[in-house]
Amino acid sequence: MSGRSYQVRTFGCQMNVHDSERLAGLLESAGYVPAPEGSDADVVVFNTCAVRENADNRLYGNLGHLYPAKKSNPAMQIAVGGCLAQKDRSVILDRAPWVDVVFGTHNIHRLPVLLERARHNSAAQVEIAEALEVFPSSLPARRASHHSAWVSISVGCDNTCTFCIVPSLRGGERDRRPGDVLAEVEALVAEGALEITLLGQNVNSYGRSLGDPGAFAKLLRACGRVDGLERVRFTSPHPRDFTDDVIEAMAQTPNVCPQLHMPLQSGSDAVLRRMRRSYRRERFLGIVERVRAAMPDAAISTDIIVGFPGETEADFADTLDVVRTARFAGAFTFKYSPRPGTPAAEMDGAVDPAVVSERYGRLASLQDEMSWAENRAQVGRRVEIVVAEGEGRKDSATGRLSGRARDGRLVHLLVTGPHAQDGLVRPGDVVETVVTRGAPHHLTADGPLLAHRRTRAGDAWAAGRAIAGDTGPAGTGAGDTGAGDTGRPGGPAVSLGMPQLRPSAPAAR
Repeated sequence: MSGRSYQVRTFGCQMNVHDSERLAGLLESAGYVPAPEGSDADVVVFNTCAVRENADNRLYGNLGHLYPAKKSNPAMQIAVGGCLAQKDRSVILDRAPWVDVVFGTHNIHRLPVLLERARHNSAAQVEIAEALEVFPSSLPARRASHHSAWVSISVGCDNTCTFCIVPSLRGGERDRRPGDVLAEVEALVAEGALEITLLGQNVNSYGRSLGDPGAFAKLLRACGRVDGLERVRFTSPHPRDFTDDVIEAMAQTPNVCPQLHMPLQSGSDAVLRRMRRSYRRERFLGIVERVRAAMPDAAISTDIIVGFPGETEADFADTLDVVRTARFAGAFTFKYSPRPGTPAAEMDGAVDPAVVSERYGRLASLQDEMSWAENRAQVGRRVEIVVAEGEGRKDSATGRLSGRARDGRLVHLLVTGPHAQDGLVRPGDVVETVVTRGAPHHLTADGPLLAHRRTRAGDAWAAGRAIAGDTGPAGTGAGDTGAGDTGRPGGPAVSLGMPQLRPSAPAAR
């Protein structure tokens, strides 16, 4: 088995991306190596999502594409994990009998054992645990970035949203102890990470199972005391549990970024009741108002569902009104799709698909208008950017680099003058520049760099390139491995198959 190559293909939310880092780490600990870009892997792992209606089609379409390779090379192994595996279980083998391993959301640590057992027994292995066996954060990880890292603070969800299948697939909420979370944060910073994102299906209910409802605000403040940690983000909060102590902690902790992604789902109180979202539009807008009062430059984004059962034109008008009032920097919008096993799938009042599409178009146009206005307001503003690899799809053609500002906005920057030397500005380094243009989904900064700070994350990126035998400069396309494929510090690049996020993509919460 030593030296067998692997590839992990990830679909779905940030929790899945983080789980894929753990899957990659487990496989490498078991002796597997990342498959070189463009080559066939000995083991292909699909980490699936079950939130959207086309999740099944995406998985089985990908499995169908792999069938010829599997047929010509029986030693190749295919594994399917994640939420769709937890839901469909043996159905996956019925539809794709060439799959070797099916594992669920609660037992990702079992993947290496299941692969070896399938090889030894020459038989498919299906193992779905009904409850979490090992907290994923205790597993080894292959990080997808040198400068940033995901840190899970909880798993599962106690909410009962009628459209969401996640609680039945990931179980009830289980919180990690604050000391364990901070120990992981400190270890990541010691490896060179500048930025961490705290993850949970509902981060601001963190601490409830520990008997401390104020634990999340305390955790944010504690992250502010970690030396070397420059940026702290979190996703996703639920408006029901969003309290003023969290807003105060955000505003008063310098390394907590002025960014908030808070799912709205609908601006109609009637629809929110049917969704069982347990807040109303005025509460949501009140949180937005208080966040902006405490952090005037905060970039606020959201998730919105169009065409939920029973949604009337008046309900949809309420959603448009909230979008205008909230002035979201961005929104992930998508059409409602029924998921078997959820209460909403059994509801009357299905909205005609043509009506849904028309409403979706209107919402997308309005949000583009709002995003563009918010981004145009950034022109002339000095921004601090952590340079990233793979954020800009056209960087090679435009000669630009890309990265994220503190508020999470994507910035494409042109490096000129003394900083333009190949390899001088590296992914993981921190630069400051001035925004020269605002587009609906990104900012451009084509002026001179005002500051450039080389970081340990940039050193790790350069070391990884040297180990991989690639000395091409960042942003030129030389040796590029794709979106988010920068590997772990000191190691070669690895693709986690992370899809590019667009305004219509994420899982609803």
